Amino acid sequence: MPAHRRTAWRSDLGGIERGRGGDVHLHPVERPDKRGEHAAIRGGFQPEVTRALARVLLVEDDPPGGFRPEATRAVTRVLLVEDNPHDVGTVERLLTTADTPFDLTSVGRVSDALARLATGNVDVVLLDLSLPDSDPSQTFDRVSAAAHGTPIIILSGQNDKGMAALAVRSGAQDFLGKRHLDGPLLDRSLQYAVERQRYHDALRDSEERYALAVEGANDGLWDWNLRTNEVYYSPRWMSMLGLVEAQVPGRPEAWLSRVHADDAEELRRDIDGHLAGGTDHFSKEHRIRCQDGSYRWMLSRGVVRRDQRGVTRMAGSLTDIHAQKVVEERLRRDALTDALTGLPNWTLFKDRLRAAIAKAKRQPAHRFAVLFLDLDRFKTINDSLGHSNGDKLLVAVSKRVADVLRPGDTIARLGGDEFAVLVEDCAEPSDAHRVADRIHAEFKAPLHLDGHEVFVSTSIGIALSSPRYAYPEECLRDADTAMYRAKGADRGGHAIFDREMHQQAVEQLQLENDLRRAVARREFRVHYQPIVRLNSGSVQGFEALVRWEHPERGLLMPDDFIPMAEDSGLIVPIGWLVFEEACRQLVAWQKAWGETPFVSVNFSSRQIRQSDLIPHVQEVLRRTGCKATDLRVELTETMIMESAESGVDKLASLSNLDLQLYIDDFGTGYSSLSYLQRLPTNALKIDRSFVNEVAEKPQIVGTIIALAKSLKMRVEAEGIETEDQLARLRELGCESGQGFYFSKALTPTAATSLVETQPIH
Repeated sequence: MPAHRRTAWRSDLGGIERGRGGDVHLHPVERPDKRGEHAAIRGGFQPEVTRALARVLLVEDDPPGGFRPEATRAVTRVLLVEDNPHDVGTVERLLTTADTPFDLTSVGRVSDALARLATGNVDVVLLDLSLPDSDPSQTFDRVSAAAHGTPIIILSGQNDKGMAALAVRSGAQDFLGKRHLDGPLLDRSLQYAVERQRYHDALRDSEERYALAVEGANDGLWDWNLRTNEVYYSPRWMSMLGLVEAQVPGRPEAWLSRVHADDAEELRRDIDGHLAGGTDHFSKEHRIRCQDGSYRWMLSRGVVRRDQRGVTRMAGSLTDIHAQKVVEERLRRDALTDALTGLPNWTLFKDRLRAAIAKAKRQPAHRFAVLFLDLDRFKTINDSLGHSNGDKLLVAVSKRVADVLRPGDTIARLGGDEFAVLVEDCAEPSDAHRVADRIHAEFKAPLHLDGHEVFVSTSIGIALSSPRYAYPEECLRDADTAMYRAKGADRGGHAIFDREMHQQAVEQLQLENDLRRAVARREFRVHYQPIVRLNSGSVQGFEALVRWEHPERGLLMPDDFIPMAEDSGLIVPIGWLVFEEACRQLVAWQKAWGETPFVSVNFSSRQIRQSDLIPHVQEVLRRTGCKATDLRVELTETMIMESAESGVDKLASLSNLDLQLYIDDFGTGYSSLSYLQRLPTNALKIDRSFVNEVAEKPQIVGTIIALAKSLKMRVEAEGIETEDQLARLRELGCESGQGFYFSKALTPTAATSLVETQPIH
């Protein structure tokens, strides 16, 4: 079998030649233009040359099976556009362990990305939409315009998910969630993006090469005498079908009787149309039966000749385009279907949804519904059972959903663990509810993956057809919004979109933009809630709690913005702002009074995971002049357990700075006694959910207090709101606590006044 050689391109000569080493060189054929000059043919194919690409692609040096993309470069050049140092570090770490060699360049601003793309030395772009010098809704369009075909993969935070999905529908190759990012997934996504782009580039280049090489094609020829109805078929024409001369009578039926039944009528109609003068040239793709019984795609082309009495003869050629049709079908399938599940992808789903919208506009009685499905806990399953089983799970899910749909409905995989269903002829909202119920019911039975029994549920958002929908993206956006409502309310359920959801989504996006500006403008304020001795009611210290002084909405409480800050990563700069402000306030109190209260500050899980956590704490203490012995750092039980072994080391480092460490929300996590004994913590804080029920169900609180004492830790209760709760906590031996029963969180001025009127003990 001949070895495959890469095709080389030159533009200074015309024709076809084989160079050194067997490389095939295709050169543009020059022709005079209207001004007498010469111009190379680079486009404007005649109709008869639009489908002989296979003859160029499948020369004898090509590999078996037809067209293959140019060999992958040894190193893939990746441009990472990301302003979060933590996320940059994560990508760098993942790429260093990837099987594919990558050359990573990272920039933190869109302007820098545009400059880098202008050099042309980029194979693929990893793009975060939320960057300091760009509106997230415009970031993709700006970078895409400068990329000139370079594939772009969106790196999405939880908050950017909807926007990232819209970017994919606008031309991005993929989007990856930062929370779910791992090495194999990133490696695979980068490779696929580059390969897909090379396939498309190769196909475009191949069409250009064909226009220059068509004269050298070795096609079969035929000559039809229309007066005698006799046809001459060249030896090459016969050999293309595996025939010999004795098997081919010189009649039209030798050709026409072999044409595939699905193509025969249209072929005869096109021939008749050309004979009648309806077209200048005859050209038709069709399948023809070979001697071995197989069918191959051929391109028949010809032209008729006339005299004064009418048509006399028609002559033309037969070109084997079978391999090209196979390539086209594969590319079409790859472009319209999901490689893993074989389901339609977003492109094909969008086409069908667009048709449904158009039909609903033409026929107002026609109704449809779009269901947006997102698997619950897919990352947990994927991480615990491995990505191979994760892929098997997605395939199994796609089959189960497809099994409950009607023949006319469409299920598509949009990417990751997200699927969409188009339900046609959905007369009533109850019809969409029933489809969702059938899908939920299908997942009550477990899936079996390599010996593992796995239960899966899905949250479903439903968008019903509406005259306001003009584009598929609008309908899917609303279904996606409803899915998040369903996931937030009760996983494994479904919700139908209403206009209020859209308004809330718009408000959330605006809030995130405001939050980013708030960090830069330092719009956050720190209030202080007193922590008191329960036996005397005297103030021991304060817990620093953040508030956002929004320029339009006024003072916002943590529940209004902290979840969004955690999802977007903004919790890190906010957390450090609160820590530094609390240190400054504590120093001010230390200068004002001889004896000072302690101050507790909450650290987020993202702060704890930062590699520069300890140096950052030391720098804040040095800059503010605060003594670490008067500070308490609160970390939730769940946060500590998620950090596992690394968490012990981080806590030990904090403790070595003389910081007191408190486990917040104790009792809501899953820590073990043996693990607690290893932690360098000083106190447990009883979660408010237990304090709420302490008067009627004191056993849990009593157990936590006994546990703390056995571990020689202090114990505090949070959320004390009634006198009965206070009395029962005293009886159980709880030392201190906080809550609205004593005081809400106070401004620094109010907290100062409280201490001055009620000395610290």
